[in-house]
Amino acid sequence: MRHPYTIKEIARQSGLSTATVDRVLNRRGGVRESTVREVRRAVEDLDRQQTQVRIGGRTFMIDIVMQAPERFSTAVREALEAELPSLHPAVVRSRFHFRQTAPVGELTAILDRIARRGSQGVILKAPDLPETTAAVGRLAAAGIPVVTLVTDLPSSARVAYVGIDNRAAGSTAAYLLGQWLGDRPGHVLTTISRGSFRGEEEREMGFRSAMRLAHPRRALVEVTDSDGLDATQHDLVLEALRRDEDIVAVYSMGGGNLATLAAFDELGRTCAVFVAHDLDHDNTRLLRGRRLSAVLHHDLRQDVRRACQTVMRAHGALPDDGPSLPSAIQVVTPFNLPPEVSARA
Repeated sequence: MRHPYTIKEIARQSGLSTATVDRVLNRRGGVRESTVREVRRAVEDLDRQQTQVRIGGRTFMIDIVMQAPERFSTAVREALEAELPSLHPAVVRSRFHFRQTAPVGELTAILDRIARRGSQGVILKAPDLPETTAAVGRLAAAGIPVVTLVTDLPSSARVAYVGIDNRAAGSTAAYLLGQWLGDRPGHVLTTISRGSFRGEEEREMGFRSAMRLAHPRRALVEVTDSDGLDATQHDLVLEALRRDEDIVAVYSMGGGNLATLAAFDELGRTCAVFVAHDLDHDNTRLLRGRRLSAVLHHDLRQDVRRACQTVMRAHGALPDDGPSLPSAIQVVTPFNLPPEVSARA
């Protein structure tokens, strides 16, 4: 039971005598197991309180830089603002730099301005390109930790990635589509906002690999480079549907699902199975309306909280909690919406 506290401190915290605490710490025997647990709990309580003292009164200015459709960046902003109270006693201030689409030079210019101006950390969703990786390296050289969110930059100097295992998510989507389509003939449309996003690329690889193993005769038709924007997505999907009359299902990795369904409706076509990602406002509405079969969801509030805590940890304000594990993937249907989503108007 390693700790930096005096016997008197532990005794005061546990309500036990100093003699009893001494016997427990030095394994002298003669004490009940329940008493040993009380001493352990007291040390754990002191650890937590020490952490609170370290971060109390500290302000962390964190920049959130994202290339994403407005519906997703809005969901991230709402998640962060909802989680700010849970980060007390530290105070987190945030600056948002959102772009729906941008040349890589614009995105790296934002990151370089942050490096020059200073920041306690950056939470980043960006394409996995050499220029982005280099900009993250410049932030790290300036002492600014970078945490990637939802989609990773694995060869960069980022301190951690927070999000789901995207390859596993793609395999899960293939399993669901395969089960629901059964022996029904037809092709599957896969939609990707942009191939340079590592997360979507891994989803596609997981999906394609699982489909190839389980359903090798089912053709996959890809639509990409819409940036998840509705107008572009609609036109690309409409063109794909006109070219291929056998498309009966969709796996959407990059959003734009209102536009995808509008293209089906415009041609009088039925989408038998539709699996999407993220419970943003659009997808929640579509799921409630039974236009989506399922949404692969992860707790965005938990993710942004972990991202902020990772920044604090990089500054020594929180203790190391070991390797970061992927966020849990939830398969959400109209019947098991999370409570915080069900509460939305």
